[in-house]
Amino acid sequence: MALTKEETASTILKFGKNDKDTGASEVQIALLTKRINQLTEHCKQFKKDKSSQRGLLILVGKRRRILKYLQRTDLEKYRSLIKELGLRK
Repeated sequence: MALTKEETASTILKFGKNDKDTGASEVQIALLTKRINQLTEHCKQFKKDKSSQRGLLILVGKRRRILKYLQRTDLEKYRSLIKELGLRK
C-alpha cells in the first residue's frame, strides 16, 4: 500500500535539488500527494475501511499545512507546484 522505493526516488529526483533532498517542502508535498491519491482509490473500493479514511484525512491536513507554509515563504514555488501536481487552490 505504501509508495515503492522507485516511486519515492523518482519523485525526490523530480522535485528535489538532489537525490538526498527529502526535507524540501516541494518533495514532501509531492510524496504526500502520491500517497493521498493511492489512499483515495483504496477508500473508493473499500467504503467501510474507516481507519484508512482517518489516515487519509490526516495526510490531507498535513499537506495543507505544508502548502500554507510554502505559500507564505515562496509564492512562485507554490504556484508552480500546484500547477504541476494538479491541485485545486
